[in-house]
Order: sequence, then C-alpha cells, then structure tokens
Amino acid sequence: MELFDSSSANPGDFASVLRRRGILREQEHSEGPLSFTGANHLPVQETQATTILAFKFADGVLVAGDRRATAGNVVMYDRADKVIEIDRHSVMAIAGSPATAWEMARVLEHSFQFYRRSQLQEMSVEGKVRALSKLLRDNLGMVLQGVGVVVPLFATYDLSAPDPAKVFFYDAMGAQFEATDFAASGSGGPAVRSVLYYENTWGKAPLRDLDREGAITVALKALDTAAEADTATGGIDRQGKIFPLIKIVSRQGITSIAHDQLSSLFRAVISPS
Repeated sequence: MELFDSSSANPGDFASVLRRRGILREQEHSEGPLSFTGANHLPVQETQATTILAFKFADGVLVAGDRRATAGNVVMYDRADKVIEIDRHSVMAIAGSPATAWEMARVLEHSFQFYRRSQLQEMSVEGKVRALSKLLRDNLGMVLQGVGVVVPLFATYDLSAPDPAKVFFYDAMGAQFEATDFAASGSGGPAVRSVLYYENTWGKAPLRDLDREGAITVALKALDTAAEADTATGGIDRQGKIFPLIKIVSRQGITSIAHDQLSSLFRAVISPS
C-alpha cells in the first residue's frame, strides 16, 4: 500500500496524509487547532492558554498573564497559572498548549538547577535562552500536527550586564528574539502590544521610567483592553474578582504581586466606581 499519494499538492506533508485518512480534520467554523478523530470517538479539542506580556520598567521586568484557559469556545479554567518561576531571576510566561508549556517549564527548572549545582555557578543568559529554544524545536513535530503549540516569553535579570533586564520572545519553531522594551504573545497579543506601544510612546512616561505601581497599572490596563476584543483573554473578572497573575523580576529576585494589592490598585486607578 502506498503511503503518500503522488497526485497531492504536497505528498510529503504528514498532516495532509492524516487528513486524507480521516484521522485529522480541520474544525468547522473555527480558526482553532486541529482535531483528531477516530471510530466512535468525539473530536478532541486542545486546551489553550493566552494572553501574556512582559516589559522593562524602572525596577526590572514585569511579566503578566491573564488567567483564562479555553478549549474552542468553552472556558476550561479561569485561574490558570501562565507565569512560572524557573529560577531565582528567571520567569517563563506561556501562551499556547498548557500541557506542553508546563512540561517545558519543569524541564527548564531542573536543567538550570542541575547546572547551578554541578558547575557551582548560574547558567549564562545565552544558555538559558537557547535551552528554551531547543525545547521548542524539539516540539516541532507536534506543532506540524496542529497540536502542542507553545509561543512563550522569557524574562530574566542578568546581574553582570550593563542593561540587566532582559525580555525574549519566540516563535513556535524556537527562533528567539530579544525585545527592546516590551513583548506580548497569545491571541490577545496584538491588543496588548498596541496599549504598550501607546504608553511607551505617548503615555505620561516611557515604560522604562515607570515605578512599580505605574507598571502594574499599565499591565492591568493592557490585559483588560485585550479581553474586550478577544474572548480567549480573561482580563479582569470584576464579578468573580479574578485578577491577572503578575510577577516582577529584579535584582532582589522574583516578587509576586498579591491579589489584594492588585484589587486595591484597580479600584483606585482604573475603575474608581
């Protein structure tokens, strides 16, 4: 039996072979991920986590993510953790498949810890960034099948660098890019980037000059704006009192912003009523 149909436009495309055999099909009326089907089985919809952002400010790097995880048009969970501490000065924010992303975060954490204990020093920033890039490249097979896509952000604080605050963003194939001031990813990323660009260019002060309270306020505004245009972004749930997860990476290490602080700042600055 011939595996590939030589008459197809792309006979070497594995996903096309799966579609012809009825194993993989596009979701109807949706731009979401592909679904696997089989005899007597319902299509499996992959859980997705969006939206994340990171930007440099006066104290270091702020990393934030909304809390919503979806599967198609269903809200699977409204308290997902998309901002994960990797070591004392590194944070990974996840957009895409949480199952794959959380496993990548665990691998990174153990890799950095093993290097630190075996070499008696921290891994270089270049090494950390490339380690995540390799995990994304190793996941390329799943990406080509339409599942397990992860497009993360990585933030760290390099104590030995003249500009210690670092923000990196990636594509699904593992290409890495260093952001000058800010980065965003996920389905709400375009709206977030628009808000951050506006604040950085025409706001009261550039992002790098903001104090901690000002930076948190900008992050809340950006995610709340994204939630207005993107149903997969939870933003700020006023009724459920659910706020984004925000962490700050600085010389002192990683600080998680408490829920009470986010709530009081939101009521005082963004939604006084």
